[in-house]
Amino acid sequence: MIVRNALALMFGTAFMSPVAVAQAPAPETAAAAPAPREFASEHVARIAGRNLRYTAAVEEFVLADPAGTPQASIFTTSYVARTAPGGGERPVIFVFNGGPGSSSVWLHLGFAGPRRLALPDPVNPPTTPPFAITDNEESPLDVADIVMIDPPGTGFSTVLPGGRPEQFYGVQQDAAAMVRLIEAWIQRHDRWNAPRYLLSESYGTIRAAVVARMMAGGPMETGRMTGLPLSGVILLGQAMAADPGADMAAAMALPSLAATACHFGRVSSPCDVAQHVQKAREFAAGPYLTALYQGSALSEAERNSVATGLAALTGLAPQAILAADLRVSPAQFARTLLASDNRQIGLYDARFTLPLAPNGNDPVADDPAMGQYVPAFVGGLNGYMRRDLKVALDQPYEAIAFRTVNARWDYGMGPGVQSRRNFGEDLGIAMRRNPGMRLMVGTGYFDLVTTLGAAEHAVRHSGIPLAATRFTYYRSGHMPYLGDETRRELARDVRAFVRGGAAQ
Repeated sequence: MIVRNALALMFGTAFMSPVAVAQAPAPETAAAAPAPREFASEHVARIAGRNLRYTAAVEEFVLADPAGTPQASIFTTSYVARTAPGGGERPVIFVFNGGPGSSSVWLHLGFAGPRRLALPDPVNPPTTPPFAITDNEESPLDVADIVMIDPPGTGFSTVLPGGRPEQFYGVQQDAAAMVRLIEAWIQRHDRWNAPRYLLSESYGTIRAAVVARMMAGGPMETGRMTGLPLSGVILLGQAMAADPGADMAAAMALPSLAATACHFGRVSSPCDVAQHVQKAREFAAGPYLTALYQGSALSEAERNSVATGLAALTGLAPQAILAADLRVSPAQFARTLLASDNRQIGLYDARFTLPLAPNGNDPVADDPAMGQYVPAFVGGLNGYMRRDLKVALDQPYEAIAFRTVNARWDYGMGPGVQSRRNFGEDLGIAMRRNPGMRLMVGTGYFDLVTTLGAAEHAVRHSGIPLAATRFTYYRSGHMPYLGDETRRELARDVRAFVRGGAAQ
């Protein structure tokens, strides 16, 4: 999940020496250091049409500075299949969400874990308990073991008294810690010869890009030859590129606005989403960008012509488009498209709606999508951890921390300082270093926060080899696994990717 201040991402770069995994203490101090906590249990779930036995383990890893002072306690939730072949060479998928400041709850109970939320109607989810959990047929556990990661400040993970938040709450600092964590998990589970994948979502795609760059190590990365090559990276709801400016942002958003208008029947029918999106791509790359480039030199006739073209694609009135100077933001679109029905659509998933007014003007809590699906995920995960996985910890599971983590995040120029860094370049560097790495980019047509146009633009302007990349699109929003059909499609694509058939 990605959180925006006034719906604008702020990106940047910085370098900080990475933290180190705590080494075994000297014999005379060993008794003073408590053993890392672990809660393991055995389970069976129906996955990919068959019963699969697996071990679930919620494990603590302690990261320390080079002097051995513990600085952070990080928890992972691992699912290791017991009946699948492969042993130590079986693939492992490391999974995280974003925020920054988000736990892995969304991918955990929505897609990757062997158990998921039961949501019969994904766009009208229950907002009050009880929340039901069911076997997840679409979990990729049948093709790879899965490790859910909650960075410091999220889930049960915390910054310890020996550490400081600024050592972890930043792009580079966070990625360095994640590299050390992944290495520690591999060491603990003896999975050095296992193919490794990252599955990430939203801000997590920035984390994945920088982690992928750091995995090889080197004097300018981790300070050592880490030597942890990745077989592949999966990006969902990518957020790697910063705000490209009003004109390019408007052009990149147009395909997603068009898809949403098609979904709600606000354009000429019949309307096929994929075909309508392609028309929007062509219009954005042609007449639209040409007109925006001209600025005040654009004639009135040309301006009216472009407004008419945009109206046909987005379902908005030409007058509203002209009043917005041809640049309708996703937020304005979300308030306007269904205004005649007194409905507002969700930015995180445009299929969700709520009454237009009144609301608290919170860009997250009052978003029609986030406001409706968050209760089930938070309530469901807390119950699942304690009831099914037998986690005996006093502290609550932190789904997403806004003030304590997100508001303090350092994108490279100090917390809250905007930058136009495209972190896709980090992924391009990683793929240059590792020619065997492949990339899958999955996008929801109805995601108005991280749009499909932004995903395509970020990848194509970052040095990422397109021959090793596959774009996939789903009739969903920011979380493409909300809905039985799209979850099955995503599972099909992820399984093919892990088996080696995604980049074609």
